[in-house]
Amino acid sequence: MRWSAREAEMFVYVAGPYTLGDVVQNVRAACAAAEAIVRAGHTPFVPHLCHLWHLVSPHHHEYWKDYDRAWLEKCDVVVRLVGDSRGADIECARAAELGIPVMSLEDCLALPVGGLVVEPR
Repeated sequence: MRWSAREAEMFVYVAGPYTLGDVVQNVRAACAAAEAIVRAGHTPFVPHLCHLWHLVSPHHHEYWKDYDRAWLEKCDVVVRLVGDSRGADIECARAAELGIPVMSLEDCLALPVGGLVVEPR
């Protein structure tokens, strides 16, 4: 499968558990969701992958929160993965403040490419 940007694709922020429970399993679940989002014709942003970047170039927690927030504000949709996560709850609340739809992975995958009308911010 080859990735390519499409005009009607949505940019999807993946919000879900990271530090609560098994970090590796949480990152794996986020990557699996991202793969499904790509196969549905959209482009995911997976903040969990900053885990690897942090191993190479560590930054304070606030740095990563600010970095993720900047991406969240550019996305069309936020997918909230199942599981307890204070951070994901905060991200979803921020998305709601900005008028960015928050939905389950299943609901996102059911949307046709170009099928969600998002009002300009």
